[in-house]
Amino acid sequence: MKKQLEMVVEKVNEIALDTIEMTLSNVHAAKTAQPGQFLHLQVEGHALRRPISIADIDRENNFLTVLFKKLGDGTKRLAMYRPGMTIDALGPSGNGFSYEPSMKTVLLIGGGIGIPPLYNLGKQLKNKGIKVIAVLGYQSKEHVFYEEKFNELGETIVVTNDGSYGSRGFVTNVLDQVADFDYYFSCGPVPMLKAVTKALHGHQGYISLEERMGCGIGACFACVIPTDTEGGYRKICKDGPVFAVNEVIL
Repeated sequence: MKKQLEMVVEKVNEIALDTIEMTLSNVHAAKTAQPGQFLHLQVEGHALRRPISIADIDRENNFLTVLFKKLGDGTKRLAMYRPGMTIDALGPSGNGFSYEPSMKTVLLIGGGIGIPPLYNLGKQLKNKGIKVIAVLGYQSKEHVFYEEKFNELGETIVVTNDGSYGSRGFVTNVLDQVADFDYYFSCGPVPMLKAVTKALHGHQGYISLEERMGCGIGACFACVIPTDTEGGYRKICKDGPVFAVNEVIL
């Protein structure tokens, strides 16, 4: 259920190179948010909202945690927000991850800023008694974040492109180290998702797409992706960002 909200900034921390962790408070958002959904944030001085994935949900204290990278003027401005300031947000938006309690072992595969939405999912899976294995990919050691948090959920394998930390290469280079699993959930840039779905062909899973958006509510066609099904396209903001692995064409 999406709704226009006023969210209060509670904490802002730079937890890795150009990676900002921001805690926001709002009763409606905290009570209704689900893993895999996002907030569409209005940044002062910018016309288009920024879609930011939800990394953690604290329903008891009415907090949501989001992570984002300082890549452009909008996110750099957002990183300058301080506790006590308010942000106009639309959300929680999109369709999140779904899973069956009957699952025994789940593999989480994240790359860069695609890692945050997998964290809260992993927490929920663990709370349901489901074994969690995570493969996390970063550019370099300076970009690594949330490793300790994922280690608390289960076995975690870290990969860096340059080999400065963990294994060298891409997430697909270490998938052969993972034991059997029932389902996989992956989020990251499209090239990574293409490689993952190819490497794990035949496995059931869900992917979450990163995409620039326009309206964020499905009224425009700024974030469409092709499918083999009737209708031809899906809107990432409304029909996604999470899709079954064979539902869309990457």
